[in-house]
Amino acid sequence: MKNFESNVQYIKYLVNKEVANRFFHGTLVPGPFLERDIAEAIIPGPKAMFRCCIYKERHIIEDRVHLVLEPTKGDVVINVLDSACDECPLDRFVVSDSCRGCLGHKCQENCPRGAISIVNHRAYINQELCIECGRCKAVCPFGAISEVMRPCMRSCPVGAVKMDENRKAMIDHEKCISCGACVHQCPFGAIVDKSFVMNVLNLLRDSFNNTTYHVYAAVAPAVASQFGDVKVGQVFAGIKELGFYDVVEAAIGGDMVAIAETEEFAETIEEKKWKTTSCCPAFVDYVRKNHPNLMDHVSTTVSPMIAIGRAIKAKDPLARIVFIGPCTAKKVEIKQPDVQGVIDYVLTFEELRAMFDGKDLDLANLAELNAGDPSSYGRIFARTGGVAESVRRVAKLEGVNVEINPVRCDGIDECIKAMKLASFGRLDGNLIEGMACKGGCTNGAASIFHDARGIQRVNTFSREALTDDPTEGIRGYNMEEVNMEREFDKE
Repeated sequence: MKNFESNVQYIKYLVNKEVANRFFHGTLVPGPFLERDIAEAIIPGPKAMFRCCIYKERHIIEDRVHLVLEPTKGDVVINVLDSACDECPLDRFVVSDSCRGCLGHKCQENCPRGAISIVNHRAYINQELCIECGRCKAVCPFGAISEVMRPCMRSCPVGAVKMDENRKAMIDHEKCISCGACVHQCPFGAIVDKSFVMNVLNLLRDSFNNTTYHVYAAVAPAVASQFGDVKVGQVFAGIKELGFYDVVEAAIGGDMVAIAETEEFAETIEEKKWKTTSCCPAFVDYVRKNHPNLMDHVSTTVSPMIAIGRAIKAKDPLARIVFIGPCTAKKVEIKQPDVQGVIDYVLTFEELRAMFDGKDLDLANLAELNAGDPSSYGRIFARTGGVAESVRRVAKLEGVNVEINPVRCDGIDECIKAMKLASFGRLDGNLIEGMACKGGCTNGAASIFHDARGIQRVNTFSREALTDDPTEGIRGYNMEEVNMEREFDKE
């Protein structure tokens, strides 16, 4: 667990680890110099580790610590850390040395704003006139016009990342779907997701060893893709060691959803003609903000997170629940009006790893813990195609006589394409499985690792399940007590 994909991920880890370590050891003492003290502990100097100087680094670390100790107010999850933004170059299209000063001047003739002139037999782009349409780049026979785009802007599939008057990145929250792609892709770590680390630590502490209330951890099945050097059962054991009352696989909620989703599909498909899944909150948010007139095609079945949360609280009135997964959008979902209060807080896998190390836990030496027995299909909700496969499996087991022709959307770009086709009545299928992250939850923005091996590990974890029947995966829960429906706010 000592490997990191980037220095950005490493810095986030160091901040969360230091905060957690001080909390568990009773040395996280509030005071005017706490943030500076933590920053100096992480960046001891005298030389800088990542930036131009230790003073810049420490300033950014202090801001990061502040966001952990005092999370941003309101329900907005994705924000910009101004001190970390490098104000990347804004000139999107520039003429390179490959320009031959040709006679055709196609770049100049195709520019709709007259932004291109010929100076000393070479093309020149007036950036004050350029509208970044890209026509010049498309027609240049030498490929001499290059495109430079901020990584945060390039990563955003819905155009929610913009620049303010100071050339700093800013988030248009009217467009943002909280998928976290910009958080993952910003090379300076200037875009951050809201932290619930302190909320969770305080929740555990104030339970007084789970005597005043019981703190459950509902863990996403994508966990199988994240801690490759230890067994999944040892990860569950580590979570229990952090002070949780019990650990439950959210894949059981996946089984619940597969059953409810199949029933809803069979009852409504004749009227609706096509439906979408509702497990991915970023996908649902995309539909709500970009195709509000199509929201009645979105399944009203809750996500696995909400399903298992409601099921746990139906069994245990003292339950408080923390969802642990790879998704930043889940931090938005738990605050939505129709499901608010089911899940108390969300932790990401990145944050979980830091908490493990903050408490000096060696997962490899822990005995495995069983967190329930979901079906193999509940566990494959973690990857693209898993939801659709599970619905088709339930339909076959229960003899549902209706055709289910899924359109598996691997990433938000494919989701956008599928929704456009559906809006024009040209969808080649009747069930859109919307996954905002390419590969599914195994590639969530807050994953520890992002690679193809994650899907293989999830499939292996799925095969280790005791049953391939989702109806058996939910044994132990009285589904009559669990509300599996939600009512979306369509505004």
